[in-house]
Amino acid sequence: MTKLDFSRSADRVQAAKSVVPGGVNSNFRLDVAPTPLVFEKGEGPYLFDIDGNQLIDYYLGLGPMILGHSPADVIAAARHQLDTGLLYGGQSELEYEAARRMTQMIPCAERVRFTGSGSEAVQLALRLARGVTDRKIVIKFEGHYHGWLDSVLVSTATPMEQAGCEDTPCKWLASAGQDPEASVNLEVMSWNRREPLLSRIAKGDVAAVIMEAAMCNSGGIFAEPGYLEAVREACTKSGTVLIFDEVITGFRVAPGGAQSRLGVTPDLAIFAKAIANGFSVAAVAGRADMMDHLGTGRIMHGGTYNAQPIAMAAAIATMDRLCQPATFEALERNGARLKNGIADAFTDAGLTATVTGFSQIFTVALGLTEPARNFRGLARMNRAGYRMFTVALLGNGVRALERGAWFMSTEHDEAVVDETIAIVSQTLVEIAPKIATMKTLSTTEQIQASGAE
Repeated sequence: MTKLDFSRSADRVQAAKSVVPGGVNSNFRLDVAPTPLVFEKGEGPYLFDIDGNQLIDYYLGLGPMILGHSPADVIAAARHQLDTGLLYGGQSELEYEAARRMTQMIPCAERVRFTGSGSEAVQLALRLARGVTDRKIVIKFEGHYHGWLDSVLVSTATPMEQAGCEDTPCKWLASAGQDPEASVNLEVMSWNRREPLLSRIAKGDVAAVIMEAAMCNSGGIFAEPGYLEAVREACTKSGTVLIFDEVITGFRVAPGGAQSRLGVTPDLAIFAKAIANGFSVAAVAGRADMMDHLGTGRIMHGGTYNAQPIAMAAAIATMDRLCQPATFEALERNGARLKNGIADAFTDAGLTATVTGFSQIFTVALGLTEPARNFRGLARMNRAGYRMFTVALLGNGVRALERGAWFMSTEHDEAVVDETIAIVSQTLVEIAPKIATMKTLSTTEQIQASGAE
């Protein structure tokens, strides 16, 4: 199989460093192997880069592109609004209609407030929870990512040698320059461990518990039976606000998000990514008695671009499609086909791996013999070996995230999925011997062997 070349992307990113730090505008695009890519267009399940490569794309913009790249109906709705108005500094019927649809789709959504990004929505939800309860403490979990701001960028990918014990995890700041005082009222716990969390909530001083209802950012991990229900009951009893971060799962795993699929309703939930298929929209949705505090002005929330009309038009068009039963039937069917095909390919190649999560967003964890229970279970993954796999996979025409996540879209039909499985199988045949030898290497040697810098 002839390997694709990405030298023009590499050269362009290098040259762009003279005007853009690192040549990228998000640190999640740094250090992607073999190089961050520069694209010219997206169409359906494909991306086309400046080297002339056509790639089957499973990044999907890191999740938003659930209808694939450049869906005609979403673009038509946005284009119509372009001719009508860009930004009013006031309200539009579009934002009311988008909110109304969310209240119909999402179990917890009695009221909706729009923001520009998931990170902003997280901050709004936390401020609202603290303002309503008049408490300060927020509990989050290792490996759960809730945005890049100082108050929550804590213990998202803690090195195990700095993690502390599982009962009392250490708080690990993920970035230089973070203000440690910003997270002084944030407590970190290990997810999927019921009794320690219930005991902590029972003290009665916790404003909010924030979590992914299913742990999709770090790895496709479901809550153990009864865990979410027990947390819901404990929060209700203690007056603690339960917040689900559905930035990834919202509008992706079901029209009503993970909460509708899993049958547990939070007090507040955060949505972004797939809500508008690539347009910048995020939201906090929740109970009316809590959300209506925003309407009094007592709890401050602002934003010039909140509910921007073009983005609202795109959100409505996206939700129109996601409400059609055939949309999720196809996502479920083709996603399961891909998920099972990848699992079989690793088995056939003689490589140990788990493939876990939803059909619409799942994670491949190389080196695990059984599904992880939480972030600490994921620490045993062979990340360097998986990085080697994604580099080889890219060279064969399939783009997949190095962290192990695979995002599906409606445009990844049976034919595209079958082509992907064939490429995965061929790629694993090529690199399985190299990955197998990594089992005896140290972590540093694994990184060197993978080609990572």
